[in-house]
Amino acid sequence: MTKYSIAAVCALALGSFGFAATSFAGDDDTASKETKVVQETVKETCITGDLGVNITNEFINGRAIVLADRGVSAQPYLDLYFKLYEGTGFINKITFNLGLWSDISEQTIRPNSSVRNWEEFDWTTGFTVTFAKNFSATLSYFEFDSPNGTFNTPRSINFNLAYDDTDALGAFALHPHFTVLAELPAPGQAGIGPGGWYYEPGIAPSYTFAKGTAYPVTFSVPAKVGLGNERLYVGETFGYVSVGANLAVPLAFIPSCYGVWTFSGGYNWYYVDKNLVLLQESFIGNGKHDQHIFQGAIGLTF
Repeated sequence: MTKYSIAAVCALALGSFGFAATSFAGDDDTASKETKVVQETVKETCITGDLGVNITNEFINGRAIVLADRGVSAQPYLDLYFKLYEGTGFINKITFNLGLWSDISEQTIRPNSSVRNWEEFDWTTGFTVTFAKNFSATLSYFEFDSPNGTFNTPRSINFNLAYDDTDALGAFALHPHFTVLAELPAPGQAGIGPGGWYYEPGIAPSYTFAKGTAYPVTFSVPAKVGLGNERLYVGETFGYVSVGANLAVPLAFIPSCYGVWTFSGGYNWYYVDKNLVLLQESFIGNGKHDQHIFQGAIGLTF
């Protein structure tokens, strides 16, 4: 549901149970004159979120480690955002975030597991601070679990700084971000080796066609580079580079009381370093530098 729908539905429900004017026998004329109009009191919710599922032809994780490259992978997700503060000063907003994400892949290296296709389950929690209107900084704890035992559990602290440069560049905005991942002591590791640090600069320029219509189409070109210390990618700084092209369109035929639904699809190309190719060979027996990812997704924001 949208952030205003719950309050609106409650107000209308009160009206349907007789909290408007009451009509008595013999007083129809008087009652019609004294009819009270139910006023909808709209209050903004402090809890928002998004959920959906992404379908892709290959499972490549956030550090460009390929865990499945044949068949289909389904990746459901759920994110909740709890607003803690909102103001007009230098600090504009503070939210508490909780996220869940999974990968269920047709290809598996654990055929004897009772959950053989459930490759990964991630959960994250943290805080986002929006400041100076267009900057947002997110500090999160991440845990990456593998229900079918494909890998041991890594844990990390993530920091992401994003800048919305729309006010400065308008239609040519780049929407840059910079992400840092620091591994914590854990049974597994997020990269090739333990104790790694991961760095990701990226941009995501976009343009929306058919603005003002029921079905605007947003075209985006995300690009990022994955870098690491000598432990994350085992002696190499460069891990990968990725460029994509994606389209997103709202499903406006779905009533707004069910939330805002969007369909998206696209293509992402990865070029990965030789050490990631060797790791892919050890996992699934098929290592290659070029990775071609096709995906489609349906999602709901509320």
